[in-house]
Amino acid sequence: SIINISSIAGLAASVNQGIYSVTKAGLIMLTKVMAREMGGSGVRINCICPGVIRTQLSRALWEDEKAAKKYLARKALGRIGEVDEVVGAAIYFASEASSFTTGAVLQVDGGMVI
Repeated sequence: SIINISSIAGLAASVNQGIYSVTKAGLIMLTKVMAREMGGSGVRINCICPGVIRTQLSRALWEDEKAAKKYLARKALGRIGEVDEVVGAAIYFASEASSFTTGAVLQVDGGMVI
C-alpha cells in the first residue's frame, strides 16, 4: 500500500497558496492515476488530505486566538485536528481493512471542505 499525504489545499482554492495548492492537487491526481495503473499488480494507492493539524507548521494559527476563532468558525467540528487523527487514517489505508480501497482521497479536516 502506498499512502500519499496531500492537503485540503489541493481540493479547494485558497488565497496566497497558488503554488502549494497546485502541487497538492497534482499529488491527488497522481494518486488516482497510479491507482489505476498499478491496481492490476495488487498495489493500492490512496491519499490523505489533512486540514490544519496541531503541528509546528500551524503554530501561528492556533496560538493566535483571534485567527484561530475565525478559522474554526468555518469548520463543521469547530476545532483544530490532532496528529493522531491523521495517523489513524494512515493506519486504515495501510491495513487490510482497506484491502478493497484504491485511488481514494480521504479528507481529515474536521469538515473544512464540505
